Amino acid sequence: MDYSLLFYIIAALVVVLGAGFGLRILQRRREQLPPAPTRPEISASTEPQESEPEPASQYETPESLPGRMQRLRSRLAGSGSFGRTVLAVLSRGDLSEADWEEIEDSLLTADLGLEVSTELMDKLRTQLKVLDSRDPATAKQVLRQQLLELVGPDMDRSLNLEPTQGTNGEPAPAAILMVGVNGTGKTTTCGKLARVLVAQDKQVLMGAADTFRAAAAEQLTTWGQRVGVEVVRSDKEGADPASVAFDAIKQGQTSGVDVVLVDTAGRLQNKAGLMDELGKIKRVMEKIAPVGEILLVLDATTGQNGMRQAQVFSEAVGVSGIVLTKLDGTAKGGIVVTVQRELGVPVKLVGLGEGPDDLAPFDPEGFVDALLA
Repeated sequence: MDYSLLFYIIAALVVVLGAGFGLRILQRRREQLPPAPTRPEISASTEPQESEPEPASQYETPESLPGRMQRLRSRLAGSGSFGRTVLAVLSRGDLSEADWEEIEDSLLTADLGLEVSTELMDKLRTQLKVLDSRDPATAKQVLRQQLLELVGPDMDRSLNLEPTQGTNGEPAPAAILMVGVNGTGKTTTCGKLARVLVAQDKQVLMGAADTFRAAAAEQLTTWGQRVGVEVVRSDKEGADPASVAFDAIKQGQTSGVDVVLVDTAGRLQNKAGLMDELGKIKRVMEKIAPVGEILLVLDATTGQNGMRQAQVFSEAVGVSGIVLTKLDGTAKGGIVVTVQRELGVPVKLVGLGEGPDDLAPFDPEGFVDALLA
């Protein structure tokens, strides 16, 4: 018997049996292992949702009134260099007649007028003589007090923005009519005033009743679009301005806005027909609701000529307040005093620059302090 052959056969059987036995053990171990964890499905409800960003406002946010008044105070100082000139002379002490003549010249140059200048000089002479002081600080205090009395700190400078009752018995918005001669910045002022009112959370509507100047309605519309204020206008060139004003106040009542601003065409005060037309615009508006404010826009640089304009407009429509534009461009701040004294109505707003928020309520104390800064 060949033992070597038998040995190979037995070895082969051992290998085969060992391999089969090992495979069997491996299979049993696999069966005993826990099943592999499955990845949980994320339902549509549990998937993180990306929040959509809120759309940015398409309108500008006008500057608040306290902010603009603080910012514009420095510009106000340029509108009255006469105050510093007079103060410099008073601070010399023991004033001669030549010194008082210098003071008088400064006051007249500042458009205070002869009557007001004489009155102010008499009061200054009396006060300084009574106090018998050469102290510059005392002279400044006396001058500040006298200027403040002239400017009129007790005048009511608030705009009449109270809602009214229309002729139909329904609530109606406050109505403001803007008037003035050509070139005073009336349409621009109307747009800026809308921004002032929006900053006070008022709902505003504007009426483009300047139908003579082709670009006026477009200009006013641009101002309105920047702050979300609707503008009532006519598509017909040369349309009746009274009709546009009527439509504006009527739409304002229907839509429930707080204030309706009506811009009118600039007109020379010596043109009787145009002044009569202004009276017609007011009468037509009052068929819907009372006109609470008639604001005369004056260019502060015009000086005494502005006084004549103010008188004629006041006679035609009854001006209730003054808006002085370009006050930062003149050293003749005396017009504030003279226009108030002649008309008996207050300066309510002042324009101190070309920026959209460079219109602010007139502050008498701030004005006088700026004159003496």
